Amino acid sequence: MRTPNLHLSRRRFLKTAAATGALAGLPDWLVEETLSARAAQPRPLSPNDKPGIGLIGCGGQGRGDCNWAKSFGNVIAVADVDEQHAAEAKKQFGAEHQFTDFRKLLEREDIHVIVNGTPDHWHTFVNIAAARAGKDIYSEKPLTLTVDEGKRLVKEVRAHQRILQVGSQQRSDVRFRLACELVRNGRIGKLEHMIVGLPTGPREGPFPKQPVPAGLNWDFYNGQAPAWDYNGHNTHWNFRWWYCYSGGQMTDWGAHHNDIAQWGAGTEDSGPVSFDGKSLVEMIPGGYDAASRYRIECKYATGVTMSILDENTGSERSVVGDKQKTPNGVQFLGSDGWVFVSRGELRASKPELIEEPLPGNALRLYKSDNHMGNFFECLRSRKDPICRVEIGHRSISVAHLGAISVRLGRPIQWDPVKEEIVGDPEAARMVSRPMRPPYDYGFIA
Repeated sequence: MRTPNLHLSRRRFLKTAAATGALAGLPDWLVEETLSARAAQPRPLSPNDKPGIGLIGCGGQGRGDCNWAKSFGNVIAVADVDEQHAAEAKKQFGAEHQFTDFRKLLEREDIHVIVNGTPDHWHTFVNIAAARAGKDIYSEKPLTLTVDEGKRLVKEVRAHQRILQVGSQQRSDVRFRLACELVRNGRIGKLEHMIVGLPTGPREGPFPKQPVPAGLNWDFYNGQAPAWDYNGHNTHWNFRWWYCYSGGQMTDWGAHHNDIAQWGAGTEDSGPVSFDGKSLVEMIPGGYDAASRYRIECKYATGVTMSILDENTGSERSVVGDKQKTPNGVQFLGSDGWVFVSRGELRASKPELIEEPLPGNALRLYKSDNHMGNFFECLRSRKDPICRVEIGHRSISVAHLGAISVRLGRPIQWDPVKEEIVGDPEAARMVSRPMRPPYDYGFIA
């Protein structure tokens, strides 16, 4: 009888198992490595050892995150300034308590973990207050509204020894990790240039004043932003198109893809030294005011350059697409080849760049195949999660600084060590923003 080839049988099994899942299309060596690692991952906490979870910000993203988190804990309470959203979340998760003021939720001793799904301009206040209350935090991205908020948040999280996972879940996607490992290990030669392609934002308006919906505390929702009228297009999903609350796609998708670019370049605790940004279309007065179309050219101290472009802006250096548009994703261009990665896609200038296994002595990056699972595992181990607070701060700082350059219409110089804009007092003031009382840092004192 012929002895079966057990190694080939295992590879065939792994490949078949992966074909219907998230690993479809990846090289056999990486499929086998990934599934073997997943089999050894710790399971969620037992029913008798599940932490209490509090959801703050009960919109679609917050509830999506909480639905992911509930496998690892018990949802005790929810909070939202929109009573309808809070009621829907309370019912969905079987929570016992509902609040309109998140500070009341943080007072509960049976809550150990906060899932922060609030609009961007509330992220920092909620996260700092949670850290001071002794809670660990899963926070949606972008982590902050300004660079200064990020600097403050890093200090608070570390001072209170909290675990904070930023919801940049692409770090827990094998394609993005492999792309960065290929770049970090010199598969494309010396890294020279990166292209970050982001969706084009909406250009709409103007929007007339509308009555505030029943159950929505508009003043609380508006928070630190300047007081202005509700118009039906400045809450919930659409908040991200207004600069007082967010930064458009530049900070929304930019939080994801800038993070991957920094990971691949090995600059996740640093950043570029210069930004030259331009808005490519006039926004409509009275309408969305976060830049819709833009081009930002960045340069690192190493000489590596990076272009941040919306999808309807082309790049002559692009290696993917027709050069008239920039695909959503990250392109790494090196002296000997290129790699492009996006959600569900990984390509290279030569197939063997991906298909050839990395050698045993290769640099391997932090491995996580479950972003929320990694967070809860770190609650037990007290080790840093895959997207720790410093990483989230630095990646969104790239977007904030790009947005400042775009709004000023001129280049700015950045010192990533001191975290200061150099030689431009007006730009330097824009790393923070005035906060409307009482929604300043005293609100969470």
